[in-house]
Amino acid sequence: MNLGKTLPGKSRPWRGAAPPHFWRGIFLLTFAMLIAPIGAAAQVLQPNVMDEAVETSDSAASVEIDGYVLFSVRGGTADQARRRAQAIMSRIEEIARDNAVSIESLRVFDLRDQTKILSDKRLVMSVFDLDARAEGITRTALAGAFKNRIARAVQDYRTQRTRPVLLRNSYYAGGASLALVVVLVVLAWVFRRLNAVLERRYKARMKDVLIQSFHILEAEDLWSALRGAIGTVHVLAVLALLIGYLHYVLGLYPWTRPFGLHFLRLILGPLETIGTATLAALPNLIFILILVLIVRYLLKMTRLFFGAVALGRVRLAGFDREWALPTYKIIRLFAIAIAVVVAYPYIPGSDSAAFKGVSIFLGLVLSLGSTSIIGNLIAGYTMTYRRAFRIGDRIKVKDTVGDVVEMRLLETHLRSIKNEEIVVPNTVILNNEVVNYSTLATERGLILHTTVGIGYEAPWRQVEAMLLQAAERTPGLLRTPPPFVLKSTLGDFCVLYELNVYADDPSSMPRLYSRLHENILDIFNEQGVQIMTPAYVGDPSEPKIVPPDKRFASPSA
Repeated sequence: MNLGKTLPGKSRPWRGAAPPHFWRGIFLLTFAMLIAPIGAAAQVLQPNVMDEAVETSDSAASVEIDGYVLFSVRGGTADQARRRAQAIMSRIEEIARDNAVSIESLRVFDLRDQTKILSDKRLVMSVFDLDARAEGITRTALAGAFKNRIARAVQDYRTQRTRPVLLRNSYYAGGASLALVVVLVVLAWVFRRLNAVLERRYKARMKDVLIQSFHILEAEDLWSALRGAIGTVHVLAVLALLIGYLHYVLGLYPWTRPFGLHFLRLILGPLETIGTATLAALPNLIFILILVLIVRYLLKMTRLFFGAVALGRVRLAGFDREWALPTYKIIRLFAIAIAVVVAYPYIPGSDSAAFKGVSIFLGLVLSLGSTSIIGNLIAGYTMTYRRAFRIGDRIKVKDTVGDVVEMRLLETHLRSIKNEEIVVPNTVILNNEVVNYSTLATERGLILHTTVGIGYEAPWRQVEAMLLQAAERTPGLLRTPPPFVLKSTLGDFCVLYELNVYADDPSSMPRLYSRLHENILDIFNEQGVQIMTPAYVGDPSEPKIVPPDKRFASPSA
């Protein structure tokens, strides 16, 4: 076969030399080998838009490894700064976990708009002008400082996870746990001994704090306050030990160190905030404290004065002794209200929107939900100065009868004749008539009255004499003024007689009425006079009376 013969539709074969497409392939292969490293380098050196994009903002986020802050990086927003810091932390931890990567491989590569920190060909992070401006140094110097910190962090990351270090830290943790138990036991023993010593030596010596005869503090209250203070110190000491123990033990292991550091910050952060705010508000707090002391002292003096008025040691013209305590309460309310108004601008946080919102909300709740309470309070004070009744008086409010046992600002407590406690709102008493049986009973006597209906065939003089005789037989009634009988009604079938007697003990009204009715029944039966009430139907064949032989029928004595 003749290979040199040209085939239809095919190229003419070359003889004795390489074909042209062979040299073209060699050229393309050589060009690709030269361009590939440059392209790879360009790919490494170009900015990572996803992780390293930075705008002209100053939001910062911390780069932490095992709980320790290495440095801060900036981002366009707080979220971008946080995502950039997370990406850098992930790369550093990836390098630290790979023991094949040498720390000496870290290097700084400076470009026109950024500085790269590389580990071999692996990007660790980029440093921008915004980061350098925030630190006040050049970008290259900042990148070198970041490289050194990253190198130390990688070295510590690997060292802290070696077996000898973990074993040593475990020994330290066990020793700290044992020391904590010993210290807690010793601390409990010390405070128990301290309480025993104080109780044995000083409890008996404590006396009441007095101003003349006025008790300011009881000895038992002083002792309780002292024991409470000692117990508080004990609890605080135990909490401090536990916090220090957790911070130390959790910091021994790289996996728990971030939690230990954040735990300590959670405890100390609010304390630092409270301390700073307290120092800033100290002048206002001193003013409020002085105001409270002045108001408290004035109220104590006012209470001593009105206490003397209530006991009768101090007399004021036209001022009843019963008004002393309510008047003191009114003065105390106004004094506290004025003190709150004066102290309000000095309360820490009173100018904040939240404080004002809460104040408005509470005011609205009180104004809408306390209408009945305010009404009862005003009614309570009004009744006090009206002198409608006093404690111990027997009164009647609507259909309720009872003795006044307690008068409060919102309600009045009554004890009924059946020994029931009845709580009556003061507004009910203020809006209804009050019958007081005790006000005039001791001076003029309380008139008790009862009625009987007697037929027209009985002489009225006889009926009147029998009723007066029943009154004379009843013990507990006053003889002066004497009892009297009124012919109140001339009815269709009988005459209604009303017997009126005097008594000076309103609490015995039920018993007196019962004895009086007993004597009326006995006398009318003795005289053979029939009582017509409550109803009359017709004249019976015999009077409706109890004969003498049946007046003590069984089982009566």
